[in-house]
Amino acid sequence: MFTENTKLMSAIRDRFAHVDSCPFQGPRVFFENAGGALTLNTVVETSTKFAAIPDNQGRDNPASHALVDIIKQARADMALFFNAPDGQFFVGESGTELSFRLIRTAVMGSAPGAVIGSTVEHPASRSAAQHWADVAGKPYISVPHDNATGQVTPDAYAALMTPEVRVATILHTSPVTGIANDVAGISAAIRTIAPDAYIFVDGIQHASHGHIDIASYDIDGYVISPYKLFSRHGYGIAWASERLTALPIETLANGPAGNWEMGTRDTGAYATFSDVVRYFDWLGSQVSDATAPRARIEAAAAAIHDHEQQLTNALLFGTGNLAGLADLAGVKILGGTDNPDREGLVSFTLDALPAADIVTQLNAQGIRTHVRKADHYSGNILTPLGLDAAVRVSLCHYNSMDEVRALLTAMKDIAA
Repeated sequence: MFTENTKLMSAIRDRFAHVDSCPFQGPRVFFENAGGALTLNTVVETSTKFAAIPDNQGRDNPASHALVDIIKQARADMALFFNAPDGQFFVGESGTELSFRLIRTAVMGSAPGAVIGSTVEHPASRSAAQHWADVAGKPYISVPHDNATGQVTPDAYAALMTPEVRVATILHTSPVTGIANDVAGISAAIRTIAPDAYIFVDGIQHASHGHIDIASYDIDGYVISPYKLFSRHGYGIAWASERLTALPIETLANGPAGNWEMGTRDTGAYATFSDVVRYFDWLGSQVSDATAPRARIEAAAAAIHDHEQQLTNALLFGTGNLAGLADLAGVKILGGTDNPDREGLVSFTLDALPAADIVTQLNAQGIRTHVRKADHYSGNILTPLGLDAAVRVSLCHYNSMDEVRALLTAMKDIAA
């Protein structure tokens, strides 16, 4: 969608820092968004502003009152963005840390039974679920994903579900293959057999590529890392359902009931997420006639999806007289070449050249990508495919077709 509207594409790119140049390398194309998306200029400004404020929340002075109001507004913005009319939002150290906290609470606070998750998951959820299941003496049920598609299905969960399942974890989108899973379908399959299970979703990779609709998932926990959603490092965001919060949570004795946060939080973290929500609202106003904030956010998400699909199709199948990655001899595309659930990411290997060498050669030409190795982060996906590494090209909606052409031009020479 943005490809045909050069004025809008320029307006989008102008809102991000370092969109076409690196402060260390100089001019470059940024296709490393799964490792951390570009940062909104407003987020940089907001971070600077709040880093200088000495006051804390909870005091009786004008600055403290203002900070409390900013956090209150940010939580309302989060509820709007995630479409979560109930439950609680809070920030923590990182998406991984918050995943461990929510999963620990669910496993340790639920009745005796089992924990279920899938082999496609990032260790942020899988390691947490396996660790706390072991501590609690609860069996862990491992649902296998489909190596060809890089997905796990509702049927795969249903085949291994039992009424004794107390906690379930789901990965929304894989950071290795870019393939999304059917969260609502998997949740329904779980609840059909274990209706009272606590269901946690890792939305870290998905957040920047498609809309989030917690109200439609029937889940109890959802976590993102805002640095992958155009904000900054240093915090994560979690949503917890009221029933999850009702379990015994770690909190200060005699403090407010149901308070997940421990210690003084950075007001600037909350404020920068409001910047993200305002950006989505602006983008929605550019691509639709919607006036309601949630409708604008949904319109922005739909436009982002369409634009990224155009870019990934060009990456895979070519554009103009440039061959796509799938057309190059010796190339293997992870997750399948034609997978409709792909979200802004293509991982591939080339028979004639190690993945690390491809990344190095692309970087020398000013094209930033990343090598995923069969380590504790990606081995669950790569090892069953007989791969020790893959090249990951991850994009976002501010990437352009010209940048895709630059990568395909470079790959033509590298593959030759």
